[in-house]
Amino acid sequence: MKRPVAYVAGTGRGVPAHVMTNHDFAALGIETTHEWIVERSGIHERRIAQPGESTCSMAAEASRSAMQKAGITAGDIDTIIFSTATADRLLPSTAVDLQAALGATRAAAFDISAACSGFVYGCTVGEGMIASGAAETVLVVGAEKMSGIVDWTDRSTCVLFGDGAGAAVLRRARNQPAQSHPRGILSSFLRSDGTLAELLYRPAGGTSMPLSEQVLADRSQFVRMAGREVFKHAVRSMAEACDRALDGARLTYADIDLLIPHQANVRIIEATAKHANISMDKVYVNVDRFGNTSSASIPIAIDEAIERGVIREGMTVLLCAFGAGFTWASMIIRF
Repeated sequence: MKRPVAYVAGTGRGVPAHVMTNHDFAALGIETTHEWIVERSGIHERRIAQPGESTCSMAAEASRSAMQKAGITAGDIDTIIFSTATADRLLPSTAVDLQAALGATRAAAFDISAACSGFVYGCTVGEGMIASGAAETVLVVGAEKMSGIVDWTDRSTCVLFGDGAGAAVLRRARNQPAQSHPRGILSSFLRSDGTLAELLYRPAGGTSMPLSEQVLADRSQFVRMAGREVFKHAVRSMAEACDRALDGARLTYADIDLLIPHQANVRIIEATAKHANISMDKVYVNVDRFGNTSSASIPIAIDEAIERGVIREGMTVLLCAFGAGFTWASMIIRF
């Protein structure tokens, strides 16, 4: 096994205070029930941003927490990698807005777009930059204001998503003791299949179909999803991603202390765990409280798991995700 190049020095999360329960949809005139939502997704509630809360503001909260835990200042950050599908504006990137908010004046900053897999993609890019010598300290953020891109008249999608941000500080793994199990990123795996893009996408709002009266009338600027097809591909792809990350680290499922999957749907999570022959008591689940926060879901879960003592020093954790694109990804980290 290769010695890790980068390790997770600190994590943080930033989520809106406002909680929207399944029962609250009735006030919006949406014909659904708490039982219907729970049966299909396992979601009981989600956080929804209020006026004044943005993708950047949630990211800044998560980042400051991660930086404090890592013991670094804004001046220590070489690069900010910001994963989001819900940029506050189309130009410039939300990453430079975050850079300005943090005062990270010497950092390069850029967005990536890999939907729900974005945080793992971002960590892989960050690890590569550290390995190449381009950076020593990288801030990786996944932040989403999904409430701004879902159709609040479509019960098949609007009940699934929530808002929030998670962040991690990656630093060069140097001067670790000559131990058999050094901490850090042990392996990663990334894949995509653009031929399936229209199973989960926003048809309009970009340069090929700009906003217009017709777009607003047919609400095609919002997320559309073929739920059953997405479910099928998600289970298969996340299972593949888990297998390939283990191959890369030369580990087996028996070596994994905790699985943290993308928090999209409890049924997908259960199916992934079954494939991995990992009992659900070794799977971290918070989709019931946060819903699907896209690229923010894994870093929110990591930070919460550390805070609760579920992730402890020396544990080996498997991350896996699947999202629009389609994209899928996995990573093994020893904490």
